[in-house]
Amino acid sequence: MSQNDRRPEELEEEVLDGGVAEVAASANEEERDANPEPESEPEKDAPKDAPEDELEEMGLLDHLEELRGRLTKCVIAIIVGLFACYGFAEQMFDFLMMPLKPILPEGSTLIFTGLPEGFFTYIKLSAFAGLFLTSPYIFYQIWAFIAPGLYKEERRWGIPIAFFSALFFVSGACFGYFVVFPIAFKFFMGFQTELIRPMPSLKEYLSFTLKLLMAFGIAFELPLFIFFLARLGMVSSVWLKKQRKYFVLVAFVVGALLTPPDVVSQCFMAGPLILLYELGIIVAWLFGKAEPRKQKKAD
Repeated sequence: MSQNDRRPEELEEEVLDGGVAEVAASANEEERDANPEPESEPEKDAPKDAPEDELEEMGLLDHLEELRGRLTKCVIAIIVGLFACYGFAEQMFDFLMMPLKPILPEGSTLIFTGLPEGFFTYIKLSAFAGLFLTSPYIFYQIWAFIAPGLYKEERRWGIPIAFFSALFFVSGACFGYFVVFPIAFKFFMGFQTELIRPMPSLKEYLSFTLKLLMAFGIAFELPLFIFFLARLGMVSSVWLKKQRKYFVLVAFVVGALLTPPDVVSQCFMAGPLILLYELGIIVAWLFGKAEPRKQKKAD
């Protein structure tokens, strides 16, 4: 049926229905404009710089398991370093003897009194050399264990910290070898007389030198330790300056604990510690949380 054949009543009814629908749609639009629907709040994501342990919490057992894994990796690295260095143990011992050779009386040599002492001396020296060789990897493992609990801004210090940790440790050992050893050995050998002839043993010499090398390596980490405390806001350059006089006493106590029991070694340790403390004050001023201007006013 065409539109022209429709009855007038049907056409009128269609027009009325269309008008009612149009009016209803217009009313609905006005109501929506008057009462807009609240926009759904976006889901709050964790801050980008939040520590990783806030994003995914780890239990105590998980932390202990991770710590065990990191320590295992460090031990394996040292063992690998030991085997790698054992083939050069004789050359390394000759190098370790260089500061003492010019001071020994003519014809004097190191002695050992136990049959396995020579073998275990090489093992101990190789393990220590392996520790030096793998120290960057060990410092990285320490950092990898700590890093998940830090903010993103703090984690970016990871590689520089691992680098400077190894650098300071090796620098401390080199200071002990090239500066302290010649002076200390010359002092100790000065007590020989016609009736007193030195006969140092292999075991005692190795133990003495390795203790000093390790002690100076650890002591030279002081500026890095102060850097951590300053970044955490636990110390400032102003506070460190106030504690300077107390640290001088602490330096001699630490020198007595870390070095063999003699005054000369203690002084050789305390002197660099005091200088490193002064370097730590500069580090705290540069990288600490306190503003330099405020620190200047406080000074």
